[in-house]
Amino acid sequence: MILAIDQGTTGTTCLVVDDSLQVRGRGYRELTQHFPRPGWVEHDADEIWESVVAAAADAVSAARCTPREMDAIGITNQRETTVLWNRATGRPVAPAIVWQDRRTAAACTRLPADLIRERTGLVPDPYFSATKLAWLLDHTDTPRSQLAFGTVDSWLIWRLTGGAVHATDATNASRTLLFGLAALDWDPELLSLFGFERELLPQVVPSSGVVGEAELLGAAIPIAGVAGDQQAALYGQSCHERGQAKVTYGTGSFLLVNDGDAVDPPPHGLVRTAASQPGITALEGSIFVAGAAIQWLRDGLRILAASEESELLARSLPSSEGVYFVPALTGLGSPHWDPDARGLLCGLTRGTGRAHLARAALEAIAFQVRDVVDAVPGGVSALRADGGATANGFLMQFQADLLGLPVEVAGEQEMTAIGAAALAASGADPGWTRPPRTPGVVYQPGIGAAEADALYAGWQGAVRRARSQA
Repeated sequence: MILAIDQGTTGTTCLVVDDSLQVRGRGYRELTQHFPRPGWVEHDADEIWESVVAAAADAVSAARCTPREMDAIGITNQRETTVLWNRATGRPVAPAIVWQDRRTAAACTRLPADLIRERTGLVPDPYFSATKLAWLLDHTDTPRSQLAFGTVDSWLIWRLTGGAVHATDATNASRTLLFGLAALDWDPELLSLFGFERELLPQVVPSSGVVGEAELLGAAIPIAGVAGDQQAALYGQSCHERGQAKVTYGTGSFLLVNDGDAVDPPPHGLVRTAASQPGITALEGSIFVAGAAIQWLRDGLRILAASEESELLARSLPSSEGVYFVPALTGLGSPHWDPDARGLLCGLTRGTGRAHLARAALEAIAFQVRDVVDAVPGGVSALRADGGATANGFLMQFQADLLGLPVEVAGEQEMTAIGAAALAASGADPGWTRPPRTPGVVYQPGIGAAEADALYAGWQGAVRRARSQA
């Protein structure tokens, strides 16, 4: 029995999973988003921890078992979100800076892009952790010798082990701008560039293997799997061979393609990141706002009563009638990497209503995925899809139509947590045999390439208008 902890941007999901990767119990707790200034996004790190404990208790209870029956814990997490805490007290010294935060955009323009791309496979963008950490260090009075930095996985490992273990895995480390993909370790030159002491950073450990012993819900449980959410989903989707691809539809949307043992700089528009399999990397396209666009329509504009309403509204129209929504609410990620881009609605007429906005927001998710797929050398032959938005049949069909490719939806939406569970099962018992993957619904393209290209051309025009250079 594995307890899989999936700590995400808008909430924490915990699953109790058996050795055949079947879900026995679920728990969920929402996480408060804080927006203190335009472009700033923060979390309370203590609330993150509290959400994990509560969701874990719910999952164990739903599985009708006890915490002592858990054989291992697997952790997966929102990746670049940056936490800084006091080693002595174990308390955060400031709010966690979320991956979506844009406050360090100006600092990124002063970084050596070629060096960073060569060493880390990334681009200088406020999305990644290093400039967030620099900002936090500049805004705290606590001596550096007393501080510990970590992404959310490190923070949870620290809390679960009572401060005994300060660790991260290679997949999370590779999202910091500080980790050398070839050496699979913190890069001394990059640490010097940012002025960071190595002692501030966590130890890098494998994604699968016992990291330490957690004390959770009154039980001692080994932590045996750790991976960033997108790499965990890649593993959960069984994309173990070079060229296999998955896309996860969550708060953001992320396409990862297994790229074998390649460590050369990635093609334009994409980044290279460590995969959970040792020595394997993945090409990645990072879309910052996907499901968050629907959430914004619901909570910001209040034109949706519930996120699920978006599908009904989209289906009520034969088309978006030329309305496009570029959800650059926190800049644009792959393949544009434009932190100063801003959201745009265009093509509005007197007849535009909330159904048009809902449909345009769903279409925008699919358009952004096509942006990324088109940046992959040679493209992809099929997509494995997971995440909460895969329940939206309109979105999945439009995605298949737009790409001209089959979109294979996972039988279990929570493939991120399933990936963490699989890594933990293997880490706790190297003799464990993974069961065959069970696919779900497959969406086949339903329109011709010319029609898809015409829709996409309209999207590209809207993006040009949203770009900061426009």
